Amino acid sequence: MLILALDTATTTATTALVRDGDVLAEAAVPPRELYAAIDGLLDDPKRLDGIVVGVGPGSFTGIRMGIAAARGLALGLDVPLAGISTLAALAAGAPGAIPVVDARRREVFALLEGELRCLPPTELPPATLVGDGALRYRPQLEAAGAAIPPDDDPRHLPRARFHAALARDFGPPDAVEPIYVRVPDAEHALAR
Repeated sequence: MLILALDTATTTATTALVRDGDVLAEAAVPPRELYAAIDGLLDDPKRLDGIVVGVGPGSFTGIRMGIAAARGLALGLDVPLAGISTLAALAAGAPGAIPVVDARRREVFALLEGELRCLPPTELPPATLVGDGALRYRPQLEAAGAAIPPDDDPRHLPRARFHAALARDFGPPDAVEPIYVRVPDAEHALAR
């Protein structure tokens, strides 16, 4: 099965082309370069058997962009789509670490004991933390006893290869829904 996987929920978009569990190619780029990265991975999109997309949590705009791209490709190519949590993909790429995504508003999204949480970074346990949320709050997290790998460690990226590895439930593109956890920043600002 030839799978295209992508995630745009964080500050870096990731994409991978995977055949039967083997990674054929992958890229990590700024989100605005996602389409060029996908184009660079695929020589013949008609050979795809399915697409997997990261559904968040993370940047509201990033999640929407990734899901829209994946749905458009899946519809255009008439292939099924699967959605995978960005935090689950981070966890798969860093066994034993707690995945942490920057939630803005001085909060992070984290997967703690299998539960998705949105909390201030000061409430994270002193453990190994990975993800852009861990990088953003590195000084205060390390001061509280957390271990955070170097900035360039690949465990900080929700690499699309792990989305492909986790995908099981492929179906119609419109069945894939985003995971937001809380209202978007724009709605939050309007409520003030």
